[in-house]
Amino acid sequence: MIIWRRWIFPLLMVVILGVCAVALAKIAFFPDEVVGTVSPEAALTEPVVVVERGSVVNALSLNGNVARDDAFAVRNEIDGTVTAVHVGEGATVKAGQKIFTVRQDEPRKDIDVLAPEAGDVSDLALVKGQSTAAGAESYRLTPARYHVLATVDPVQLYRLVDAPTEATVTITGGPAPFACTGVKVQVTAEGVANVRCAIPTDQTVFAGLPASMDLALGQVDDALIIPVTAVQGGAETGNVWVDADDGAEPEERAVTVGINDGVMVEVLEGLEEGDSIREFVPGFVAPVEEYCYEVAPGVEECESGTNW
Repeated sequence: MIIWRRWIFPLLMVVILGVCAVALAKIAFFPDEVVGTVSPEAALTEPVVVVERGSVVNALSLNGNVARDDAFAVRNEIDGTVTAVHVGEGATVKAGQKIFTVRQDEPRKDIDVLAPEAGDVSDLALVKGQSTAAGAESYRLTPARYHVLATVDPVQLYRLVDAPTEATVTITGGPAPFACTGVKVQVTAEGVANVRCAIPTDQTVFAGLPASMDLALGQVDDALIIPVTAVQGGAETGNVWVDADDGAEPEERAVTVGINDGVMVEVLEGLEEGDSIREFVPGFVAPVEEYCYEVAPGVEECESGTNW
């Protein structure tokens, strides 16, 4: 018994521990090779959507700023001689306020030249005794009028083809939302697209204030709708790819489209309810979703998912 306890049992423990150590090393450093197989029949499938009925609300919200209207030249309408100048350079005047007086020769009389509207006078180059000629610039007036100017992504210009003449403006920290009239779409020589509307004169605003402009561009209910990603083109006309039930190549088909909200578009002609179409135009790369999560306080890590 003493021999078993002194020699045999310790030797067995050493052997067992050695076997465990070798097994762990095998698992850690020499894992079994796993060979994956791919079935030759596997293939990527294009996403398909069904034409259905729904509503489309074409509303556009743009961010911009309040700005003062540009100064314009005020020209003389009378030939004569200046007898008096009633305001100075940089003066703020009201509509109808006297700016200067001209003595007309035939018939001889003094005529007061009035401000056409409220604003600030600049470039006033008139003195008493100076001759004036009709059509010559007498001064410049920066009107006490303001507007909202918002930049728009050029791809949205087609949505603004039939834009309304009125928008709703909200000024950060300002009055309640109000109607802004005279909506105009303009594109600069550099290709920058802007939307502008006139602020009513009864609203108190200041140049530089941030503002948002909301445009209601139209709405349809119970209309045939499809994703905008399914349409090649999209401004009045376009092409879609109708999926074939027998697995054949999809059929390219011309469609007439109406309003869209940037996600869904109304179909006027070319498709029927229940038709299956490709969700994306051939060659279009489907958007990849990005998943973000916090790995530490204030530290975020993002991973991209895979679209098939």
